[in-house]
Amino acid sequence: MEDSYQVIVIGAGFAGIAAAKELGRKGVRVLLIDSNNYHQFQPLLYQVATSQIGVSAIARPIRSVFRRRRNVRVLTAEVAAVDAANHTVTTAEGETFRARILVLAVGAVPNFFNTPGAEEHAFPLYSVTDATRLGTSVTRLLDRADREPGAAVEMVVVGGGPTGVETAGALAENIKFVVAKYFSPDLAARCRVHLVDMVPNVLTMFSTRSQEYTWKRLAKIGVQLHMGVSVSEVRADGVTLADGTDIPGGIVVWAGGLKGGRLLAGSGLPQGKGGRIDVRTDLTVPDVEGVYVIGDAANITDSTGAKLPQLGSVAQQAGKWSARNIYADLTGGTRQPFRYVDKGYMAMIGRGAAVAELGRKRLQLQGPLAFASWLLVHLALLSGFQQKIRALFSWLNGYVLHSPAQVVIGGPDNGKRQLP
Repeated sequence: MEDSYQVIVIGAGFAGIAAAKELGRKGVRVLLIDSNNYHQFQPLLYQVATSQIGVSAIARPIRSVFRRRRNVRVLTAEVAAVDAANHTVTTAEGETFRARILVLAVGAVPNFFNTPGAEEHAFPLYSVTDATRLGTSVTRLLDRADREPGAAVEMVVVGGGPTGVETAGALAENIKFVVAKYFSPDLAARCRVHLVDMVPNVLTMFSTRSQEYTWKRLAKIGVQLHMGVSVSEVRADGVTLADGTDIPGGIVVWAGGLKGGRLLAGSGLPQGKGGRIDVRTDLTVPDVEGVYVIGDAANITDSTGAKLPQLGSVAQQAGKWSARNIYADLTGGTRQPFRYVDKGYMAMIGRGAAVAELGRKRLQLQGPLAFASWLLVHLALLSGFQQKIRALFSWLNGYVLHSPAQVVIGGPDNGKRQLP
């Protein structure tokens, strides 16, 4: 048992990194634990999966983030168990750590909503591993179809939120610009992308104007939309919808939602909607002293009582705010309720096309201006100078020259989600 840390932060996503950085800046002794030795920029995972950028553009070594903060120790380890009541963390190697304050920023896992076959056959898109696996499988599917004249290439994306829309748009544009150019126009003509969701429209968080623009743009680049009907089954060769319609699909991408994961279930904390932990407005867990839950692991309300979505901007701001409250705990100060600065929403639909609704007043942008705004915002948010440069050159290469930026290794796929 090691007791030399004031704070343990589990998870190096947006929320965990933000909390550890702020605490490190204040001189607090922090142990940051993650199963990966890198921080991933999740909003761009779909671009890794569709070969628009490489992994090195979105993944930054965690230790490089804290190279000047010697009071923050980074530990690469799988967390096997969390005892929230006693503020202890046990790794898969059997090491146990305790601190005065415990921060759970463990993220979430794909929510398949008990859909038969989804967990076995669909590709989630929540990690670098997910993105590279999907990219490899798409490449393998195209290579096989190129060897089989007349074979159709069908890809299904489940989920009409930002991740689903951006993935479907990127796949469709790859068919138009990359497959037609680097394989053949004939193969491109045999490729189709389907977008499915149980709600009747795409991007339900956005305005009607943005939804209409997105729908028209997706249809223009060849995405076939199946909205207002849920998926009742996922198979190795496609999906079945609740109305009985069968949609073929050598690739099924699941962008249908997230839920709390294993560590939350075993932490001893009461779980709320989506298996996440309900937290107070100061980001602490009710009735459990010294425990904060932030990011996708938490159901967060701000100081006005508004329920906040699972967004990267919410996670980053909650991470910084929790650090300030933790510092108040350690120094005898007073916690403050989380005040979220709403910066709005953005979604990329393809080259030169995006929607953006900025700020609390929701300044609406569509088309090239929203596209340029999307690029600038995401470039600014990327962690690390090298990552920004790599992303910038990849975008210039892809959007100007229509050339894939990432080399995809089409090796054997271990385990589930084999191609039919």
